Amino acid sequence: MTTPPFPTDPTALEHMLDWARTRITEGPDPRNGAQSFAALDDRLGHSITSVGIGAAQAFALFTDVIVPSTRPFDHPTSLAFVAAAPSPAALSVNAVLGAAEIFAGNWDGGSGAIHAENQALGWLAGLAGWPHSAGGVFVSGGTLGNLSALHAARIACTRFDRPATHILCSEEAHSSIAAVASVMNVALIKVGADAQGRMQADAARAAVQDATGIFAIVANAGATNCGAVDDIAGLADLAQELDVWLHVDGAYGLAALADPEARPLFDGIERADSFIVDPHKWLFAPYDSCALVYREPLRGAQAHGQQGAYLETLDQEAWNPSDYALHLTRRARGLPLWYSLSTYGTDAYRQAIARTRQIAAEIAAGIEATPGLELILGPQLTVILFSPSTLSDDALAEWAEAQRRSGALLCLPTTWRGEKVLRLCIVNPATDPAHVLGVLGTLV
Repeated sequence: MTTPPFPTDPTALEHMLDWARTRITEGPDPRNGAQSFAALDDRLGHSITSVGIGAAQAFALFTDVIVPSTRPFDHPTSLAFVAAAPSPAALSVNAVLGAAEIFAGNWDGGSGAIHAENQALGWLAGLAGWPHSAGGVFVSGGTLGNLSALHAARIACTRFDRPATHILCSEEAHSSIAAVASVMNVALIKVGADAQGRMQADAARAAVQDATGIFAIVANAGATNCGAVDDIAGLADLAQELDVWLHVDGAYGLAALADPEARPLFDGIERADSFIVDPHKWLFAPYDSCALVYREPLRGAQAHGQQGAYLETLDQEAWNPSDYALHLTRRARGLPLWYSLSTYGTDAYRQAIARTRQIAAEIAAGIEATPGLELILGPQLTVILFSPSTLSDDALAEWAEAQRRSGALLCLPTTWRGEKVLRLCIVNPATDPAHVLGVLGTLV
C-alpha cells in the first residue's frame, strides 16, 4: 500500500480545533505585537525542510511564535487604525470555511455560498435605499473594492466615447484612491476639506470649473484619519450635473447605515452608483472582506466580465461574482457576515453600532473634561483626535509604545493639520470607556 504524500495527523487536528475554540471564546492577548526580523528568523527561518518537521512542531511555531508576533486588532483595547471586532459566530464559521474549500468565483462552483453572500449584500444595499436589483461582490479589501468600482466608472464613461482622465476626491480621501489612480494611469483632482475634514459640494464644484475628463467623484463616508462624512447629497447633485459616476468609499463608516440615528449622515447615498464597506472593520466580521455594491450591477459586469474558452461552459445567466470585480478565483469571504447576521439578527447589529457610537461619545466627553488633554476633533462617527498639552512628539510615541507593550491600550499618533495628535477609532462594542480614560489619564 502506497503511503499518502500528505498523511492526516488526528492528534494535531484535535489540538488545532481546541486552540481555535479557545481563541474564539477567550480572545487574543493584547500584549502581542510585531517582533524584529532577526528574532523571527531565528525561530522560523529554518522551518521548511526536505523531510518536514511534523504537524505538532509546525503548529507549535504557529501558536508560540507566529500569533504572539501579530497585533491583536480584535481586542477591545485595540483602538488604533480601524481595528476589527468579529463576532463569535463570524469567527466560528470562518474557522470551518477553509475546510469547506468552496470556490465562489462562479455560480457553478459555489451557488449556495453565493446565494447566502447575496443576502448580506442585499441587506447592505437596502440600508442605502437601493432597489432589490442592486448587487455586487465581496472582495479582499477596500483598495480592490475602490479599484473595481472606479474601473467600472471609467468603462461606463468610455462606452460613450467620452474622455476619462480624472477622478475628483477629497484631500482626506483614503490612500487607496491615489493608488488606484496610479494603477489606472489617471489623475486626481483633490478638493480641500473643511475644518471637520469634509468635502463640501461647493468646494468640489469650484474645483471642476476648468477641468475636463472627470469620470468619477469619490465621496468619503467615514474618512479613515478623522471619521468625516462628505456632503454626499451635494456631491450627488454635482455628479448628476456632470453626468459622472458617484462612488462612496465607506470602508469604515458606512457600517453606521445600520443605526437609524446615524442614517441622515449619509443622505444622498441612494443616488450613488457604487459603494464599498468593509465587514472586517465595523460590521463584526473577520479579515478579509470588503462589500462592493453597484446600484446597477450590469455596469459592473460590463467592466469586469472575463472571456475565455475555459469559461464558455459557465451559465452566463447566473450570478457569477467574478463578473463584478477585478478577480476570478475567490473564496466565499462574505459568508462570515451572512452567518453572523443570520445568527444574531439585524437588530443586534443596530444595537452594537449604536453602542460603539455611544462609547466614542463618552470617551470624547471624558477627554474634554480632563485638564491637560485637548479634544481636537470628534467624535465623527467613532473617530476621536486629541492631544496632551505637555508631551513632545517623541514622548508621545514613547507613551503609545509603552501602552501597547503592556496591553493597556493600542492608541497611536497621527497627523492632523500638520500637528502630531493621538487618534482613537472605536469599532468594538466591548470597549470600556472608563478603562480607556483611565489609561489616557497617564498622559497628564
